[in-house]
Amino acid sequence: MSIKMYNTLTRKIEQFKPLEEGKVKMYVCGPTVYNYIHIGNARPAVVFDMVRRYLEYRGYDVEYISNFTDVDDKIIKAANEMGEDVKTISEKFIKAYHEDTGALGVKTADKHPTVTETMPEIISFIERLVDKGYAYESQGDVYFRTRKFDDYGKLSHQSIDDLQLGTRIEVGEKKEDPLDFVLWKSAKPGEIYWNSPWGNGRPGWHIECSAMVKKYLGDTIDIHAGGQDLSFPHHENEIAQSEALNEKQMANYWLHNGYINIDNEKMSKSLGNFILVHDIIKKFDPNVVRFFIVNAHYRSPINFSDELLNSSENGLERIKTTYANLQHRLDETANLGEEKDKWIDEIDSHHDAFIKEMDNDFNSANAVAALFELVKTANLYLREKHTQKSVLEYFLKRMDDMAYVLGIKLIEEKELLDDEIDGLIQERIEARKNRDFARADEIRDLLKDRNIILEDTPQGTRWKRG
Repeated sequence: MSIKMYNTLTRKIEQFKPLEEGKVKMYVCGPTVYNYIHIGNARPAVVFDMVRRYLEYRGYDVEYISNFTDVDDKIIKAANEMGEDVKTISEKFIKAYHEDTGALGVKTADKHPTVTETMPEIISFIERLVDKGYAYESQGDVYFRTRKFDDYGKLSHQSIDDLQLGTRIEVGEKKEDPLDFVLWKSAKPGEIYWNSPWGNGRPGWHIECSAMVKKYLGDTIDIHAGGQDLSFPHHENEIAQSEALNEKQMANYWLHNGYINIDNEKMSKSLGNFILVHDIIKKFDPNVVRFFIVNAHYRSPINFSDELLNSSENGLERIKTTYANLQHRLDETANLGEEKDKWIDEIDSHHDAFIKEMDNDFNSANAVAALFELVKTANLYLREKHTQKSVLEYFLKRMDDMAYVLGIKLIEEKELLDDEIDGLIQERIEARKNRDFARADEIRDLLKDRNIILEDTPQGTRWKRG
């Protein structure tokens, strides 16, 4: 295998060499759940789902973890404004995240850990940093000694003396150094808190991911990914914490996706152009939104507009029409004649081009172009008076392969009947009893793709249409 990817750590495109042959440990930073996700949140969810799909397509066993920050200043503020508790708010928007990303074709992670369920590991992680002299307590808060970590700045490629403080690093009187960042915050009156050796409080933002990576994937992982805005200070601080404690490299490859602009302007709340996926998919088919996102290189900035979505809709319709025409011809064609080598070779050449582009830093923009070339060839073949089943099937298979990697759907799926849903749920229950968790997850994902929401309760599994 010769997959190459751009590593933010080295600022080079490097050949991918996993820690363990045939396996990939991958962590993607998830959202802070205080509202519905916006299109900027959706981009990393979609593009790194595509990366995961491609690695799986190339034969890797991918262990994929993506977290939820379910306690944070923004969540506390939202809870106070809505008159709800933090747990209610976070659970509401975790559910909404799954619904919105599921509509966009994002596969469920192997694990979606939350901060609140990882609290013992977070506290233990901080305690060990204190013991090693990398962290210190000050009036109930705990801070990381940034200058003590010699490699600080290696991801953002900045000298520690030249670093500008990030939006979540506040200069305070409690710090030994203005560059030190918080690991544990003492609780303010009326705030949610946990008991710790330093008093009641809750963790800082950066320590959460370090603890989750260590708990679920180990000291060193293959790929750590997220939005470009997370590279500093969040990922820089993750590296400092994790490598100070574990004395090992945290991740071998760091991947970051580019920004999304709205009508050629940077997306921001102050400009009033903050577009929620929840609203977008009411106006546009989620399959079209997904196609729009993957129809660009993941590291490039992309512009979001209704006009561009309409263009994506037209392009996707061309692909789906050809797929339907191939299927229709297949249903009509008798199994006669030999395979036509010319057409098989043409199909293979387009598939090879697709693989070549995805191998080259997951260049989905050019991979989509290869898919369109396959569509063009398929349309030429459909003009032939006599067609063979084997060739038609091969066209369909390669289109299915490419569509799987990109995460797009080529056929409209009929709505499941209630009896069909009940049957699938019963099959899932039996699979779990037999410890066939792969099949149970497959059924769960199938139902999620059809917008069927499952809820496992002590009284049994309940479902509803999303």
